[in-house]
Amino acid sequence: MEINVIKYISGLMVFGAVNMFLGCTKNFEDYNTNPASLTDEQSLRLVPTAIGPIQLGLLSSFQVTQNLSGDAYAGYMMSPTNFAGGINNLNYALVDGWNGRPFSEQYNFIMAPVKKIADAGARINSPDVWGVALLLQVYAMHKVTDKFGPIPYTKTGTSFRSIPYDDQKTVYQSFFNQIDTAVNNMRTYLTGNAPIKNRIGTSDLIYGGDLNKWIKFGNSLRLRLAMRVSKVDPVLAKTQGEVALSAAEGLLSANNDNAWLTSGKQNDYWLVTYLYNRDNMINASFGSFLDGYKDPRASKMALPATQAGISGKYAGIRLGVDVLKGDYKTFSAYNYEESFKQFSPHMIMNASEIWFLKAEAALRNWSGAGDAKTNYEKGIQTSMEQWGASIGGYLNDATAKQSDYVDPINTANNIAAVSSVTIKWEEGASKEKNLERLITQKWLALFPDGQEAWSEYRRTGYPKLFPVARNFSNGAIDTQVQIRRLPFAESEKLSNPEGIKTGLSALGGPDNGGTRLWWDKAGPNF
Repeated sequence: MEINVIKYISGLMVFGAVNMFLGCTKNFEDYNTNPASLTDEQSLRLVPTAIGPIQLGLLSSFQVTQNLSGDAYAGYMMSPTNFAGGINNLNYALVDGWNGRPFSEQYNFIMAPVKKIADAGARINSPDVWGVALLLQVYAMHKVTDKFGPIPYTKTGTSFRSIPYDDQKTVYQSFFNQIDTAVNNMRTYLTGNAPIKNRIGTSDLIYGGDLNKWIKFGNSLRLRLAMRVSKVDPVLAKTQGEVALSAAEGLLSANNDNAWLTSGKQNDYWLVTYLYNRDNMINASFGSFLDGYKDPRASKMALPATQAGISGKYAGIRLGVDVLKGDYKTFSAYNYEESFKQFSPHMIMNASEIWFLKAEAALRNWSGAGDAKTNYEKGIQTSMEQWGASIGGYLNDATAKQSDYVDPINTANNIAAVSSVTIKWEEGASKEKNLERLITQKWLALFPDGQEAWSEYRRTGYPKLFPVARNFSNGAIDTQVQIRRLPFAESEKLSNPEGIKTGLSALGGPDNGGTRLWWDKAGPNF
């Protein structure tokens, strides 16, 4: 049996690696065949062991799938490395070789093995494992659709020739339906299996097979996705948000609920920061808030700069600067000495985010949300505790603001602060002003999850970020509005030409970085 386990998992991973260079949707069935030719009974016995490899797939090719896109566009990172001769994603000259990977790899390493689990009969015979697999799929694929917009989803794996794209509204409705199935499966399993039999155990690298934690995760993921659609479909958002808020099992609420991927593999931020000789440094926007707020988490999140003129400060690099003009590796890096060490776990979702979601739900008058100010302050407190920082008088600071940005290497990059929002909650302030305050603090607490932070920036317009210093998009992306999405992969245009036509139609605009996604609605938030 041990040999079959290895064959089963290895086969899934090898098939994915080989096919990621092919059309990811057209060839979906090719890499969903049974690589080890197992019987149905054997497959079902091995289904739980597939959970770990799926979780590892969440971080596949991390530098190009998240760090050089979502992390940068969220205002978290900038690289001092002159990739592609200094003309690349970081100044809006979008690199297809990078941006196709977050599309293809999630199909290969998430969608394909989840379908294999389904084909093995897990829907009926392993409902607990199927619930976890579904949540992993929704978590992974919401990041894909939030990068690109329309994606192949409901029809993926149904044809060898052409896979149509779903519009993003359809994708999101599918997510909510899948969360329903996942959570209800686990509830039913727990009710009928007392004392609880943990069938996943150490194969689950996040919660060790604890279904109660997975249910909280599913409820929290529902709340995240509900809030994502709050501007474009407020009825759907409120309905789904209130389902999450009223769930009997609750949401992620304390740091012992946090979803950390503890895999034993090297931490991706350590890899791109330390091992890759500081390819990954903090962004000027992030540093300007850490310094301006005198944030107690700053020393945990980043290393102080050693550059003359800013030495000792948490000074980042402005997105899009000409890195050939100086060695920006003397600016602040992610703290690989303490928080992002070689084998540190990778954050998937934390409780502080959920408190901020509840605070916004209260501003939107969703039932069960509680009090906005209480939730806001709880979100900050929970984040401080997560980072091991002393909160001090932070919650009552009504004067600290984002600092101006100074670049001692090239003063052409200097820029005045673009935000004047303070920390202390203001009961008499408008909803819009308190939302800016709330999202700014949520952004700090989400670090280093740049993909989620970029999505929230696009949805709300907050926090206010410094614009890109140099924009090489040839007018496709407005410098002040900033980048809204990644273009569809060229590999899809070659391998799935009929399918991609449906995606372009559903997108509703040019296939470039300036076109807004369905939920990315311009204008005020209320």
